Amino acid sequence: MSRSFARLAFTPGVKSQQQKHGSRNLYDRLERPDLGGVTGDWLGLDEREFIAARDGFYMASVGETGWPYIQFRGGPKGFLQVLDERTIGFADLRGNRQYISTGNLLNDNRVALFLMDYPTQSRLKILGRAEIREYDEAARELIEKLSVPDEKTPAERAVLIHVEGYDWNCQQHITPRYTKEELLKLLGPMRRRIELLEQENERLRAQQR
Repeated sequence: MSRSFARLAFTPGVKSQQQKHGSRNLYDRLERPDLGGVTGDWLGLDEREFIAARDGFYMASVGETGWPYIQFRGGPKGFLQVLDERTIGFADLRGNRQYISTGNLLNDNRVALFLMDYPTQSRLKILGRAEIREYDEAARELIEKLSVPDEKTPAERAVLIHVEGYDWNCQQHITPRYTKEELLKLLGPMRRRIELLEQENERLRAQQR
């Protein structure tokens, strides 16, 4: 865990609960640079590769009423792009036109992302501040840069997320799940083996005729 993530997430109330339940000493060590804590407010190679391989993520924002809102964003791998060591972005496609996340972020730009890799039971949490770019020529150029080739749904804006901290989560309670593409890859050798066995069975049957 990075110090920057802990600084943002570990409020006095959170620290009180950590103290009460016996985990405060562990997290105190992670927050202190003299005890080996890592700053971690920029994206390293592992984080960049993980982000680039995702075909979806969950994004949380908070509205003016104080209620949190979580939205799933999906697309082909690479639709969420790493622009530099502290910035990621995506082209925001036209959807159901409720604009809940957009309205929330224009009021309070703080955002939390969950990026999941279910087959490996990995989860990357990102805290950052969103910047919405639309209407002007610079925004159009950014939208074009972030757009996925052959995407038919119009992109209405570009969303940049300036990373302020991140954390890799424990794998223990993440249930492995697989996409059709991942299953085909995993089952490929088995399917080939079945084909060979069927061919062998057909050959043996032919010899007995």
